[in-house]
Amino acid sequence: MKVSVAQKCGFCHGVRNAISVAEKILAEENDVYSLGPIIHNRDAVERLAKSGLKTVGNVEDIRSGTVLIRSHGAAPEQIAKLKSKGLNIVDATCILVKRVQHIAGELEKEGYKVVIIGEENHPEVRAVVGCAEDVIVIADESDLHKLPQHAKLGVVCQTTQSPDHFGRMLGAMGSGSFSELKVINTLCKEAIKRQESAVELCKQVEIMFVLGGLESANTRRLAELCKKVNKHTFHLQNWDELDISVLSGKKSVGVTAGASTPDWIIDEFVKNLEDF
Repeated sequence: MKVSVAQKCGFCHGVRNAISVAEKILAEENDVYSLGPIIHNRDAVERLAKSGLKTVGNVEDIRSGTVLIRSHGAAPEQIAKLKSKGLNIVDATCILVKRVQHIAGELEKEGYKVVIIGEENHPEVRAVVGCAEDVIVIADESDLHKLPQHAKLGVVCQTTQSPDHFGRMLGAMGSGSFSELKVINTLCKEAIKRQESAVELCKQVEIMFVLGGLESANTRRLAELCKKVNKHTFHLQNWDELDISVLSGKKSVGVTAGASTPDWIIDEFVKNLEDF
């Protein structure tokens, strides 16, 4: 069995930095919290939990110690509440996510109605929504009715969306009624490289595995894109989830992974495949 790994896969710079920051703090302090999972990977979060990182869902759940702002960022209102409680704040927000937050605020100051193309309940999007008044979130064409008529629209995008989806949504918005449309490309180049690399590889193999958290938006996007090209695509969190019967008769296997998937998950999966 030939096992091929996508040229671009696994941790991006933003995620690697968040994990590195967390490990450094945990080595120095005992009372450390993460406001939401630091990254969208259960295995990585569980490993950090063993080192003492406590993941909480609300600011109210933290009374003392150090708070780590995860890679997806947090809304200004949440940051303000943390500061008012006198907590030590360490910001591990991805710099590209910070850029989207900043742009959203600037667009509002310029008089635009801020629109973000993305998943409404994703933490990155929720944080951006908190950076301007009444931000409109557009997931797909079914949300276009939310857009006000004859308005100045300032559009950004969740960093891990695909260029195809971003372009399609801009086309749909452009056919509507607006007085002005200002678009800032906030897609992550590293996410795009992973998407392109994964699609190219899945064309060359009989079966494709996409590794990463089921709640990870960028990993789900990889799986969706690969399934359009290769119907034998499987999104798994790790080797334990693999039903080895799907490998029966397969001679070529491709492996890729989301930007929040640790190297050790990928290495273990590839080694087990090669041993199989």
